[in-house]
Amino acid sequence: MRILVIEDNQDIAANLGDFLEDRGHTVDFAADGVTGLHLAVVNEFDAIVLDLNLPGMDGLEVARKLRNDARKQTPILMLTARDTLDNKLAGFESGADDYLIKPFALQEVEVRLNALSRRGKGIQSRELQVSDLEYNLDTLEVRREGKLLQLNPTALKILQSLMEASPAVVTRQELETRVWGEELPDSDSLRVHIHGLRSVVDKPFETPLIQTRHGIGYRIAPPDDGQ
Repeated sequence: MRILVIEDNQDIAANLGDFLEDRGHTVDFAADGVTGLHLAVVNEFDAIVLDLNLPGMDGLEVARKLRNDARKQTPILMLTARDTLDNKLAGFESGADDYLIKPFALQEVEVRLNALSRRGKGIQSRELQVSDLEYNLDTLEVRREGKLLQLNPTALKILQSLMEASPAVVTRQELETRVWGEELPDSDSLRVHIHGLRSVVDKPFETPLIQTRHGIGYRIAPPDDGQ
């Protein structure tokens, strides 16, 4: 596993790192919350070991920002001396997947991390992404540059088809069948819906993503994708 340890106590971090690396894992470290959050966002880890009492930003805030702002689902094991039920509930509510009280056995840390990693790999993220456009298929939320976009159900179906096929072109017939089934609308309906989709997804932003292939269909891709 590749593990991120966010812990300001150098002795604890060193003991964890030595033990986990001896067991064949790769370990990265951060000694404060801000650095830890940055590493967790820009890298892919199998699991995160997160202390609660951290300089700069505490563990609860790190977990909340990782889940709510960065939308990362990396499993989190919180390590802390706070042992009350309220502390544990706060940890889970912030986004932690497991909670271990200090002092702890190093072997138990590894067992819990292995379990979290297996569980995390079993949960497939149902999210589509093209450039800075994201579509969460579970929540039906579409965001671009982090901004929530409002789309009607027909536009969502068209967008899903285009994003799933990206960067390939989706023909008009394929889109019409995907959206309306065998009861095809009049010839202008798809064009009208594409226009509406562009007005929300492209018009407010600097870079257009939805492209027309005249006589064929549509695609969604960054403009520097020369297909």
